[in-house]
Order: sequence, then C-alpha cells, then structure tokens
Amino acid sequence: MLDRVANIFKIPELRERITFTLLILLVYRIGGHVPLAGIDAGALGEFFSQNANTLFGLYDMFVGGAFQRATVFALGIMPYISASIIFQLMGTVVPYFQKLQKEGEEGRKKITQLTRYGTVIIAALQAGGVSIFLERLVASSGAPVVPNPGIFFNFLTMISLSAGTTLIMWLGEQITERGIGNGISLLIFVGIIDRLPYAIMEEAQMVSTGTRHIMMEAFFIVMLFAVTAAVVALTQGMRKIPVQYAKRTVGRKMYGGVSTHIPLRVNSAGVMPIIFAQSIMFVPSSIATFLPEGGFRETLTEMFAYNSAAYSILTFILIVFFTYFYTAIILNPVDLADNMKKNGGFVPGIRPGKQTSDFIDSILSRVTLPGAIALGLIAVLPTIIVNQFNVSYNTASFFGGTSLLIVVGVGLDTLQQVESHLVMRHYDGLMKSGRIRGRRRM
Repeated sequence: MLDRVANIFKIPELRERITFTLLILLVYRIGGHVPLAGIDAGALGEFFSQNANTLFGLYDMFVGGAFQRATVFALGIMPYISASIIFQLMGTVVPYFQKLQKEGEEGRKKITQLTRYGTVIIAALQAGGVSIFLERLVASSGAPVVPNPGIFFNFLTMISLSAGTTLIMWLGEQITERGIGNGISLLIFVGIIDRLPYAIMEEAQMVSTGTRHIMMEAFFIVMLFAVTAAVVALTQGMRKIPVQYAKRTVGRKMYGGVSTHIPLRVNSAGVMPIIFAQSIMFVPSSIATFLPEGGFRETLTEMFAYNSAAYSILTFILIVFFTYFYTAIILNPVDLADNMKKNGGFVPGIRPGKQTSDFIDSILSRVTLPGAIALGLIAVLPTIIVNQFNVSYNTASFFGGTSLLIVVGVGLDTLQQVESHLVMRHYDGLMKSGRIRGRRRM
C-alpha cells in the first residue's frame, strides 16, 4: 500500500495537482479565521453555544465554524449551493433552462455563468440579512454582539461577506480545474473534518478522566467503522440495467453493436435529502430563538429539539420524501429512454420508447426505496447515539447524518480521480482489486 501511495508523487502532473489543491485548502482555512470588523467575538461565541442545534448550527457545520466566528468566509459556499439547486430545479420546469441542459458543453458553460451571478446575488442578500441579524444578537450575559451598529457596519459586512463567498467559489473552481477532486465538495469536506480533532480530544479526555469506560470507547470505535462501511456500501451500491446498441453503417464504417449498462444508484440523491429535511426541521427551533419568553416558545423548542422522538420521526419521513423527490429531478426515465432510442440503444426484451421508460421508472422506484430508508436511518443515528449514550452531538455527528455522508462521498470521489491518474500512466491503483467508483458530484 505504501508503494502505491509513493507512486502518486512519481507522476509530475498528479503531484502538482495535489500540491495545488492543498495550497488552496490552506488559503481557505486561513480565510476562515479572518474576523469581520465590529464584532464582539466573545458575545457571539456565547450565543452560538446556546443555539448549536438550530439552523445556525447546521449552517456553521458546512463552513467549518466560520459562521460562529463571524469571519469573512462566514457564508461559506452555501450561496453557491443554493444557486446551483435553484438552476437545477428550474431546468425541470423552465423551457429555456431545459434547452440549455440539452446543448451540451456550451449549455453547461452558460448555466455555470448564470450560477455565478446567482451566487453573488444570493450572497449579497444573505449578507444583508446576517448584518441585521448580528446587530440584534445579545448574549445571555447581556453583552451585544455588535457594540456599534449602524449603516456603516451593515455596508461593510455586506461587502466583506459577499466578497468572501465569491472568493470561495473561485477557489473551488480552481481546485476542480487545476487540482484534484471536486473543489466545492472538498471545501465542505474540509469544513466538516475541521471538527474531527476536537471530537477525538473530547473522547480521549472522557476516557482519561474515567467518565467513560475503555470498553465502551472501544465499542464506539467499532461502531464508527461499521457505520462508515455501511455508508460506503450505500454510496457505491447500484443496479445496472443492461443496454444493447444495434449495429448501423455510416458510409463505409460500422458503428454500434456494443453492450453497456445504465447505472441506477441506490442513493442517487446523495446528501441533498438530509440537507433539505434538516433545514426544514431546524426552522421552528430557529424561529423560537426570536420569540419572547413564554409557554409557546418552550413548547416549540421542546417539540423540535434534535434529541426528541418527534424530531427523529419527522426527519425520517421528510428524508424518504425528498429522496424520491430529488431522484425524480435528476433522473428522468423518459429522457433516458428517448436518448437510448435516438442512438439505437435498447434494453434486451423491452420495446424502445414508453415501455423502456416505464421499465426504468419501476426499477428506479424499487431501488430508491431501500436507499431512502437507509438514508433516513443514517440521518437519525446521531440523535439516537446522543440519547442513549453519554456522547456530545459534535462527536455523534461523525456516526452518521450529513457529515459522514459528505466525508465518505467526497473521499471516494477524490480517491477515484487519483486512481484514474495512476492507472492511466500504467501504475498500480490504490486498490488491490476492483476500482473505486466515484459518486455523483455535489
């Protein structure tokens, strides 16, 4: 295995790509510690410690703690993800974007450019909201988060946060073009991994002080490996539909006559259903933070607390729903059947056209069901661990949920690209047998 890792640095292009990626990630981490002007960091940290399990805590996870520290990268890459989702959804209902999606590389470039503009607009709007939100925050000690609020603070915060998001978007695109792996996904990956050392230190401290028995800690480690293996299997699992292309003659050359397959993943939707579901579930508790003290606020907070049974059940149901919803958006059986028919392809034993689309749709529905259930169980697993064992949510999040799915998915995708470079230059891959299948990009 060490010889295979050493082969990575024997290929000049791969070595340069990895070095470039690491440098970009270093710049991203440095920017995540540059604070905004006019913020009382102590008062802000005190507020977030009380609201770690609301929508603010979820947002902070994706930006590696930059939101809690109120840095210039506080918005992170989330505006870009929001813009990408919006244009992806518009591609299913707006004819203009449907046309762009079918124009190949030129259409993709146009959509990418529109996504960039959309990112800047969303970032500016969110930055304005964040500046107003920060002005209204008061820590439990009574100290205001913004000692000197006003129009100057609002304008400076909007400019800083919008510029920070634009820079992050550019850094991600540079990694994708000149580095290794998907840049946007890697930035989110690094933000999540940033919390891992603190979780390890926390567990080590509990064992050293006798708070947790060494055997229980060993059980957690085994459980972590088992859950990670299950997530890998979920990410890689697929159903292959065989496709045969008929032979056809063009001039003096003959084309077709090959056999291939359509890979339908068990989890085609990736991590998006969990993000959608958790965003919805965190809205009530986030709204409760702005309500006056009283019975309704306490009832709302308790009902939608992350460790409540109602929260876990509703989250599971929403994840199953959004898994089917998002899969239907990104995989259209009618388009797959039409493209196959245009290129002379057919599923053996199935008529081209409507019968083929119905056949693909029925298989996709059956394959998605176990994937949706597994995704829901993985999402609520951290909550179960927090309730049943003496584990903090920061540590439990690595046993499932959004964090583990993103880490596994991005890790597999990056390893697949490294594997491709090695095999292309006649080196042994990182795996002794088989190949690492990359996942769908975020």
